[in-house]
Amino acid sequence: MNATRPRRFRTLFISDVHLGARGCQAGKLLDFLRNHEADTIYLVGDIVDGWALKSGWYWPQSHNDVVQKLLRQVRKGTRIVYIPGNHDEFLRGYYGTHFGGIEVVEQALHTAADGRKYLVVHGDHFDLVVTQARWLALLGDKAYDLALTVNRLFNTMRRWCGLGYWSLSQWAKLKVKNAVSYIGEYERALAADAKKHDAEGIICGHIHHAAIHDDFGIRYVNCGDWVESCTAIAEHGDGRLEIIQWIAEHPEVEVPDLSEVRAA
Repeated sequence: MNATRPRRFRTLFISDVHLGARGCQAGKLLDFLRNHEADTIYLVGDIVDGWALKSGWYWPQSHNDVVQKLLRQVRKGTRIVYIPGNHDEFLRGYYGTHFGGIEVVEQALHTAADGRKYLVVHGDHFDLVVTQARWLALLGDKAYDLALTVNRLFNTMRRWCGLGYWSLSQWAKLKVKNAVSYIGEYERALAADAKKHDAEGIICGHIHHAAIHDDFGIRYVNCGDWVESCTAIAEHGDGRLEIIQWIAEHPEVEVPDLSEVRAA
């Protein structure tokens, strides 16, 4: 899909880009941003991967192009709000400031066009692995990078055999009982926090698991990621929310069917 004119939305929500990490699909995100515009863009954490950059500097031109594209959007009048996550926690000391016109805040309360109020947070504060056992989170991050490397090699062989894309991490999230339980508890915790803030919904990221549902008595929305699934949340002019999965840059590559990717 190469639109001659960008699709226009009221709001876009993007999380877990992980610029600075080798698994980041910056080219696809750049292609997405060229084909989609919004009055407001929320960057819902882990946009820059400070953990990966500490391990070894990796910043190709495509990663810089994404940053420059976002700054150009600001200059054209788009409001961009950046809510840091655990991987870009170095920005948490800059709440209330602006970088090139991009606002840095701890969290946001977004009012959709239909009047529904959403609490917008990254979500890592509700992940006990991150908050109580940082060493385990760092170990898990390395394991995830390894899984992505294995996944790329495996899918290269699948393409040679004429087969479609298969995601190891998405399969694990769906099939491994503890992982499915973790996702469900994560969603439940965020829904409870939204209620404490008198919000009718919550928009988050962190677990790389795109979803929109009304379980737990509140609208739960997760942006997904730009490492594997390449998803964003778009708000239409009437307040309706949609998961957009972007594969336009490499249309021959199939990505997982997100209609099946949700907690049991």
